[in-house]
Amino acid sequence: MAAKVELVPQVAQPPEGTVVFLIGMRINSLWKVHRWLPSFVAMVPMLIELNKQKEYGLLGARTWLGRTVVVIQYWRGMDELMAYAHDTTAGHRPAWARFNRAVANNGAVGIYHEAYVVDPARMHTVYRNMPPFGIARATTSKPQRATPVPRGGS
Repeated sequence: MAAKVELVPQVAQPPEGTVVFLIGMRINSLWKVHRWLPSFVAMVPMLIELNKQKEYGLLGARTWLGRTVVVIQYWRGMDELMAYAHDTTAGHRPAWARFNRAVANNGAVGIYHEAYVVDPARMHTVYRNMPPFGIARATTSKPQRATPVPRGGS
């Protein structure tokens, strides 16, 4: 079922401390499938784990596929993200160890991550003619203005 498009422009309202986390990989050697495929496949069980166990702190995620894979995740806070990353009973640590053993520095596949703590007073979002998306979907949103602006006017 398609998400409902919001015709009234929306802005996100994430709580202070929400984290935007970019994680992914880049396939550097397309023909070395045996090197990059395990890294590609490893993200799926982690996302399933995080979606089932909300106590870890994941609020939402979206994945884009290509030679460079991008997963944008939204977390309640940096402490929860770091706790999950270092939790030896969760999926990330074993996957990270497998990556280091299998790929190490051979150059066939690269991985990256960036984490940013959101300061609502210093961010800007607008969603127009969009279904709930991004940080607004992961947290909350509100109309950009109290009343819609008529077409052709301001």
